Amino acid sequence: MTTRHLVDPDFLPLIDLLPDNAFTREALPAIRAESEGRFAFVGAPPIAPEIKVIEGEGGPLEVYWYDPAPGETGRAALLHIHGGGMVIGSARSMQQAPSGMAAALGIPVASVEYRLAPDHPFPAPQNDCYAALQWLAGNAEALGVDAARIGITGESAGGGLAAATALMARDCGGPALAAQFLTYPMLDHRTGSADCPYGNPITGEFVWTRLHNQFGWECLQGDYAADDARKGWFSPALAEDLSGLPQTWIGTGSLDLFLDEDLDYALRLVKAGVPVELHSYPGAIHAFNAIAEAITAKAFTRDLLGAMARMLRI
Repeated sequence: MTTRHLVDPDFLPLIDLLPDNAFTREALPAIRAESEGRFAFVGAPPIAPEIKVIEGEGGPLEVYWYDPAPGETGRAALLHIHGGGMVIGSARSMQQAPSGMAAALGIPVASVEYRLAPDHPFPAPQNDCYAALQWLAGNAEALGVDAARIGITGESAGGGLAAATALMARDCGGPALAAQFLTYPMLDHRTGSADCPYGNPITGEFVWTRLHNQFGWECLQGDYAADDARKGWFSPALAEDLSGLPQTWIGTGSLDLFLDEDLDYALRLVKAGVPVELHSYPGAIHAFNAIAEAITAKAFTRDLLGAMARMLRI
């Protein structure tokens, strides 16, 4: 049985546009190349980035810096983390989202070129994202940024890594985040496995499936047993304590594979005393906002940018 009839008609082209690749380690180089090529046709970003090279755990780390008004001071800022299931994508090829945020909000946005699994399993991607946050906060004055108004954001795997970075910042004593903005975040390594606690029959048919999800998580996990205090950094849904995290915005789709884990995380945040704004968009599949002119995608963009302006006091 298919759920295609539940999909908002505006998003049906996305189903046919994105091939249902069988993810294997052998096929991954070709899938990565295909993904990079697809984003090459998106067009120039509204703000061209300056590539800054910082020191990361594994050596030099590139940060794409989108600054709509160089020389201004005291501004809010965002750290952006791109999606790609932990195994594909890049800050170099996926410039539209962070550049668009910088242009729409009038604030600088940093996008980190974190290392991908399985070449670099946990905790390498998380450590790269945390290093970028430390760099942004540590150089706030030189970058014209108010260190008290730094937020973190990401889509899909990037949303999961953003949530993990927020947990790391809390657990490691900073930098303090003003807010986190999680777009259909990839939070629970159990989703799609025999241990999945959700079992929703209408989610995850399109774009990012249970098989895709398990491949991504297995690549990220490597030989990590997920049985120590860092397990929430690996899979934020495993974090036992969500108190002390920054105010949070979560947006997901009603047909997205991540719907249940996102709703569950939002509820747990609320119970931990964290202010949460939550949106579930009807008829929306994974990556639905790629169809930017769709009515629901426009609503999503208004909601996200509005929350960013409010929570970061722009």
